This record gives sequence, C-alpha cells and structure tokens, in this order.
Amino acid sequence: MRIAFHGAARNVTGSCHLIECRGKRILIDCGLYQGNREMDEENRHDFGFDPASVDYLLLTHGHLDHCGRIPLLSRLGFKGTILTTAATRELARLVLLDSARIQEEEARYRNYKASKRSSNRGEAAEPLYDTLDALNSLAAFADIASFAQAYELCPGIRVTFYDAGHILGSACILVELEEGGHQHRVLFSGDLGCDGRAILPDPARPPHADTVVMESTYGDRLHKNLAPSIEEFYQAINTTIARGGNVLVPSFALERTQELLYYLREGLELGRLSNHLRVYLDSPMAISATQIFRRHRECFDEETWEVVAAGRDPFEFPGLEIVRDASESMALKQIRGAVIIAGSGMCTGGRIRHHLRHNLWRREASVVFVGYAAGGTLARQIIEGAEVVRVLHEDVEVNAEIHTIGGFSAHADQRELLKWHAQTGSPERTFLVHGEEMAMQTLAGQLTSTTVAIPHLHESFAL
Repeated sequence: MRIAFHGAARNVTGSCHLIECRGKRILIDCGLYQGNREMDEENRHDFGFDPASVDYLLLTHGHLDHCGRIPLLSRLGFKGTILTTAATRELARLVLLDSARIQEEEARYRNYKASKRSSNRGEAAEPLYDTLDALNSLAAFADIASFAQAYELCPGIRVTFYDAGHILGSACILVELEEGGHQHRVLFSGDLGCDGRAILPDPARPPHADTVVMESTYGDRLHKNLAPSIEEFYQAINTTIARGGNVLVPSFALERTQELLYYLREGLELGRLSNHLRVYLDSPMAISATQIFRRHRECFDEETWEVVAAGRDPFEFPGLEIVRDASESMALKQIRGAVIIAGSGMCTGGRIRHHLRHNLWRREASVVFVGYAAGGTLARQIIEGAEVVRVLHEDVEVNAEIHTIGGFSAHADQRELLKWHAQTGSPERTFLVHGEEMAMQTLAGQLTSTTVAIPHLHESFAL
C-alpha cells in the first residue's frame, strides 16, 4: 500500500493524490493548477503516473482545481470509473465544458497574436484539452448512492463519501484498504466547508482513520464572523450605490454566487437593502450552476428548506437580472449604481475583467472580494494594494474602493480544521496539502497528536 501526491503539494491548487493497493491504482481528484503563467505550464507537465494505469478516480467536488485535468487524463489513456455524488457530476460537467472552451479560446488568441509577428517561427499553440476531450471524459462518471454508505470498488478496497459542506455535493472520502492481512483507513478531507453557513449543512462528523490527508488553505488564520461579514457586504453596497457607483463582485460560480444571491434576497426581505436595488448576474456558468442547485434540494440545510417550504426561491428576488449574452454583458458598461456579480472569483478570466476595466479607475465604484485569491492572480494584486494593474492587455489605475470580506469563505478556518481533525480519532499520520507554505507550517504546529508530513510534488509514502 502506497500513497503519492501529484498535485496540491505545497500548493493551493491542482489536487491529485494516488493510492496503490492490491494491484489497483485509485486517484483522488485530478485538478487544474490555477494562478500565474508558471501554474499554466505545470498543467502540461507529466502527471507523475501513467493515466492508463489508473483504475478509479474518486472526485471530492466540482471545483476546477479538483476536477480540471480530468479531460486531459482521459485523453492520455484513463479508461477507469470516476465515482462522485450526483450533484458533483452535474457541476463537474458544467466546469469542464467551460474550462475546455476557455482553453480553446486562449489557444486561438495566442495563435492570432503570433500570426501578427512576422518573425514568429514557433509551433502553434494548442489547448490543454478541447470540448471533445471534456465530453469524452464525462462518460466515465458514476454516482454514489448516498453519503455515509460504503461502496466496494473491488475486493479489499471500500470507499465511503461524507458531506464536506464546502459546495453542493462536496465530500470527504474514506478509503478502506486491506492487503496481505494488513488493514489501513485513509481519509481525504477534500475541501472542508464552514459551520453555520447558508444553503448547505455543516460538514459531517468524519470517521476515524489511520491516515488523514487534509486541506490547509486557511490553516494559519480565523475567518471573520459571518453576521458582521453580511452586514459589511450590505454596507458596501448601500454606500457605493448612494454615491452613484457600481459594486463589482468577482465571484466563484459554484457556491459563492448562490450564497450571495441568498443573502441579497434576505437583505431585501429584511429591509437592509433598498427595494430599488438592481443586481446583474453576469456569469453564464453561475446561472447554470444556480439551476443545478435548484435541482439538488436534497443537499440543502434546514434553513434553506424553510425558504423553499414557504414557496420562495432562495436565489430569486425583485431587481435581479440574468445576463447571458455577451452583448448584454458589454452593455453593462453604461450602467451606474448597480451590483454586478461576475466570474471569475480570482479575476483570472471571465466577464469580471471587462467590468474591472470600465470601473476599477472610478473613485465612486467599489470592488468586493468575498473569496480566496491565490498568489499571482489579478485579484490578489488588487487586494494587496497595487496602484495599477494589467486588465485585458491594458494598464488600469486602481481608484475604486476595495473591500475584502473574509467571512464568506467556503473553506474551514484554522479552528474548524482542528475541530474536524480531532474527530478523526488519533491518526498515525496526517498529510497537509492544498495550502500555501505559511498556512501549512502554522497548522502543522497545532497538530500535536499526530505525525505531520507536508509532502513535495510526486513524493510517495508507504501506508
């Protein structure tokens, strides 16, 4: 029995871990690296294993940094089964097709720019994968029956999914191994959610395990309380609208956008926001994701079920306008005094870049960041106080008011990570992944009841 770490090793993105047991190879997640150009190049590097040799892929959830390289894995020979929840399967389909489209568009753009340089002698740019690759990979997906129900992959290997409370359908995964009379339980946290959030239940109590592989995104800090964060969000909107500016919200299409819609509806119902508020949801992906949320009400918490039972849509309210067409999105540059929610959350792509170009230099405008921004991203540059940033190949001054509201994070903070880990029993060893160096080292110092390892990329360990 062995475990190897082929992604999110001393890094926040690219989750990909491999277990070997009884001649079988089981991959947990196969995510895309996100951030700067170096991360883009990392996506093209060798996986560290032969994709054709993998028998099963267990997918914790549908975020791009956990599922984004599945089409490439499939194209390079993977013929196994991808096991996940029904909600994750639907979200992953949406995410992978969108990613393929972006890969194709970026390759076309690079080739167009290269064609304008007469001295160009390089090879044509190719997408990491295309839409056909993404579609082909979807055939391998299979749904688990339900959370907390053991599923036998093959003799000697069982898996059980537990609700992680991170995004719709997200899971922690227990892998039970038996080989040569030796038994070992490996628990993968995936990405853990926060307690007391809207829409989704709190993360389920984890089972005991011998080895724990745990995310550490916020291993060095505590989140702001949610209630003050919601109030800060309302205040940023009211203040900006009063001075005639737009409120730009770079938002992740999965979970964060739906959570913001939930709280905007609630704010209007409670009179915390003006009845004349205009909100534009300018993200085709987020619009589709919201429809998937509506189809998977089995994932909702009791509070959200109460809204549904009262005959109200948790994500709908007067003044909300859905923007699908690109032409409608471009027309929003004429809008003033509105909230514009657009992807992507890290400002690395999507329609938010167009809105930043037209609003970031305006002193009456605001940009509200409500999620994690990886190093090297445009979002991180703005958050860290850059006076000028590069947006769509133009230099833009940062004059807008910048808000960073940490209480909306979909990741567990240090306190919640430690609480979750304490419920896993007394694991022999804990591997920290999916975090920046400082977060990992800080969290490692707090885990005193287990042997902690912070693996390097492609490092392998016996179980």
